[in-house]
Amino acid sequence: MESEIKVKRKRVTKLSVVLASIGLVIMAGSGQAQDQTRPQTEYPPEAQAELQLDNRTAADESDSSMAQSRTPRLRAADLEAWLDGYMDSALQPSGIAGAVVSVVKDGKLLLSKGYGYADVESGRLMDPSRTLIRTGSTSKLFTWTAVMQMYEQGKLDLDRDVNTYLDFRIPERSDGPVTMNQLMTHRGGFEEGLKNVLMSDPEKLLTTEQYLKNHPRPRIFPAGEAPAYSNYGTALAGYIVERVSGQPFEDYIEQHILNPLGMRHSTFRQPLPEPFEDDMSRGYMSADQKPWKFELAVTAPAGSLSSTADDMANFMIAQLQNGQFENSRILQPGTAELMHRSEYPLPEGFATMAHGFFSGWENGHWVIGHGGDTVLFHTDLNLLPDENVGFFVSFNSRGSNDSVYSLRSRLFEDFMDRYFPGPEATVEAVAPTESLIPAEEIAGRYQSSRRIETAFLRLIYILQQTQLVANEDGSISFASRPKQRFIESGPGVWRDPESERALLVSRENGGLTIVDSGNPTAVLQTVPTVKNASLNGFILVASIVILILSLIAWPVAWWYRRKFRQPVALQGKPSLAQRLVRFAALADVVYLYGWYLAMQPLLQSKLDAYGSSFDGFLRLLQIGAILPIAAVLAGLWHAGLTVSSDRHWAAKLGSLVLAAAFLGILWIAFAGGLMSYNLEY
Repeated sequence: MESEIKVKRKRVTKLSVVLASIGLVIMAGSGQAQDQTRPQTEYPPEAQAELQLDNRTAADESDSSMAQSRTPRLRAADLEAWLDGYMDSALQPSGIAGAVVSVVKDGKLLLSKGYGYADVESGRLMDPSRTLIRTGSTSKLFTWTAVMQMYEQGKLDLDRDVNTYLDFRIPERSDGPVTMNQLMTHRGGFEEGLKNVLMSDPEKLLTTEQYLKNHPRPRIFPAGEAPAYSNYGTALAGYIVERVSGQPFEDYIEQHILNPLGMRHSTFRQPLPEPFEDDMSRGYMSADQKPWKFELAVTAPAGSLSSTADDMANFMIAQLQNGQFENSRILQPGTAELMHRSEYPLPEGFATMAHGFFSGWENGHWVIGHGGDTVLFHTDLNLLPDENVGFFVSFNSRGSNDSVYSLRSRLFEDFMDRYFPGPEATVEAVAPTESLIPAEEIAGRYQSSRRIETAFLRLIYILQQTQLVANEDGSISFASRPKQRFIESGPGVWRDPESERALLVSRENGGLTIVDSGNPTAVLQTVPTVKNASLNGFILVASIVILILSLIAWPVAWWYRRKFRQPVALQGKPSLAQRLVRFAALADVVYLYGWYLAMQPLLQSKLDAYGSSFDGFLRLLQIGAILPIAAVLAGLWHAGLTVSSDRHWAAKLGSLVLAAAFLGILWIAFAGGLMSYNLEY
């Protein structure tokens, strides 16, 4: 779930990060391995004959230049050889301890394999049939499958107000209710939230019901207007399944999805039931660091599944076969087809949300799936319905410099390039007269629709934003990737000629909205001037520098007077005002440092720190808002006395600059949500 803030592949930036980081959340020993690096691959019986044939013909194919020029067939032996080389060269340099992969084709398990270590210290290897991994937000696909089962049975209306299924009411807006359809497509309009979404202490773990009722998320958009990925919305859906079915959510998933699919090594239960504990992979920030504790996803329906690569293969087969797995059926064909279908059409090549699945294109092939991130585990599940192929991978480490995100997306891209290549991308620019919105107007700063607006973490969003720039040739680029240029290929559609990435630009609500072709979970929206990161960043940095210089000048002036035996120049009110502004500068610096400490858990990915135990410190900081207010009053008084006096012009200018710095800190506190008395964030 942390991104979770990370949807799929190269098109999604790390934003999502953080929230991704945020976004959020949410098998052992290797069996009898024949070597010391990974477990022996086990092929299903149907693949044995093909494997033998591949082995006999491998040498001939390697000598044939014609064979090398052709696209390889997706066969077990070729896939294994390719994956072995790929993963062996990728994991260790990336600081990733281990990974599991499973690939299905035509209703059968084609290949499953483990790479690296489930436990670095003990040397336990990753085993695709036994080693459990945390799937993060890929868990959502099971929740949405349960919703579709309820719909299929006539127990849920996808277009009905979800409040009719709840024993409490979600925040309401005058523009209409939220429906299950909108929850499934992340268009409920909910604000992002981090409080109590991830924990490490089982004794503090909240139930889904407790979380939903105690930590409601505000709705910052009208329902159905803009996609804004929401773990809260998915948790709502899981709780509705629980109420409508009359069973605890975990029981329902086991009886109606996991057991019929033969997923015997999978569970939504937290903490892990005892039979699963020994098979759970450890989770690492980096392979050379100590493992962290088991991550507890409080929004369980949104990210608490622990599973194996082989079990996830069964789920992929069932979805590719429209609900059928061997002799069990979890969905009727029509229901499964509806689940895979999107109701939000976009131009060709743009990903969108189906009913819980991400639906998009890779090399011209239709792909549905879902990524998943906890802090430590990083997962991707992709299905190619037209080719009857599924690809699942999960890593148990974030890796050096967060390397897992690029590795995960690159792995699937390279898999597609090898086995399902597409035509070369060609983009021709339209004539300038056809331009819907010119590049110069598009240039500017944007914020994601997946954000926090009503609490202290809003500070992040006024200091860190996405920037687009207009190039001299009429193209546009992201400031973070200036070499990637987007050319307008049609009114409002800007495409990168060297990849499949594209942007859809439109005017909405008095500003511009940008849809990234690879990100169906959020859009970019124009930032108002008062929230502009460049402006606010300058105000914050300049104010801090001025305050620090004024604090440095305090002891310097004292030393100068003492050394040269100079008398104190000011008396009375001017002297008092000068002392007050010095203390005010110190108070503002301490105030900002307190908020810096409050941001540390997010910066260090220790999201379990954001719980009820954090409330006291947060409330103290909120009460501390009196400090920048008092500082402004002191600064203005000091500036007024100084300017109206006969002091040197430099002293007058300095007093005005210092007053401006106090105003700057007060503005940042107000605009960044630091003056909010809200304990929900």
